[in-house]
Order: sequence, then C-alpha cells, then structure tokens
Amino acid sequence: MARLPYLEADQVAPEYRDMLKRNTNLHKLLVNSPDMARAFNGIGGYIRFKSKLDSRLRELAILQVGWLEKSEYEFTHHVKIGKEFGVTDADIKGLIAETAGEPSQLEPLAKAILKGAREMARELAMSEATFAEIKRELSDEHMTDLVLTIAFYCAVVRVLATMQIDNEPSYREVLQQYPIPGVK
Repeated sequence: MARLPYLEADQVAPEYRDMLKRNTNLHKLLVNSPDMARAFNGIGGYIRFKSKLDSRLRELAILQVGWLEKSEYEFTHHVKIGKEFGVTDADIKGLIAETAGEPSQLEPLAKAILKGAREMARELAMSEATFAEIKRELSDEHMTDLVLTIAFYCAVVRVLATMQIDNEPSYREVLQQYPIPGVK
C-alpha cells in the first residue's frame, strides 16, 4: 500500500489536473506535490516524445533498469510502453538473457546499452569500455540522452519503491509472461 494518498482530479487544483490524464498510481501519488510532479512529468515527457535517441533502444535501457532493480511497476509499465515503440518479445527475452550473463540474439549496440544501464544501476557509472563501445555508434546528443534516461529511471524505481506505489492490476499480467525473480 502506498505511503501517500493517490489523488483524483477533483482533489487537485484545476491547473494541475492535466497531470492526471495518464491515470496511473504513480501520477496520482506524485501530484501530492504538484509543482514537483510537473517537473517530473516534463523530464519523462522529453525522454519519451522529444529525445532523438532511438525509441526502441531507449525503452530497452529503461526496461533493463526496471528488471535489474526488480521494479514490478516500472518493468511492467515499460513492457507495454516499449511495445508501442518497437520492443519485441524477443528483445525482452534477450534483455533477460543478457542480465543473466547468457547469450542473446540482440544486436551489439542493444547489448552494449543494456550493459551500460546495468553498470549505471549497479556501479554508479558506465565503464570506460562500455561508454566507448556505445559512443562509436551514437552522437554526443544521443549519448547525453541515453545517460540521462538511464539516470532518470534509476531515480524513478527508487521513488516507486520508497513510496510503495501499487502496480495497477492491468499491468500485473505482464509478470505471467516475464516473471521477475524475487517479485511475487
């Protein structure tokens, strides 16, 4: 159960109700601090709709953070979002294999991005070798967007865990196909 209330549109000032158009528990909780929620939504919106980073690769990086951190909410939401942006079941199976240190059919850039996301989540930063491998394929702008995306979602999973935000039932079905080890 969440540590703060989930607010509905009639519980927030009219100028903040637009932040609840995505009817998710995350947004309903964050609007307890409406200006912070607006800033959070701004970064998330930029990542999803304005970043020039390839959307499939972006979603794979986000999914890697969610999977690695055992964030049911983040992982399940971004499985559905990722599929809207070209992520396939084979991609997700590849991510799971790569995380376990097993071979996958993912292309080298996707593998390197997943490794970079794991390093940032676990080691604080990408290694020199991983950064250089990805940088051979991406521009400075794309690298900046990638690093900030991974960092943002490392923060998001910590917000979700600390606030104990409940996953919506319609997203839990994703766990039947992709059970996260250690998540019930």
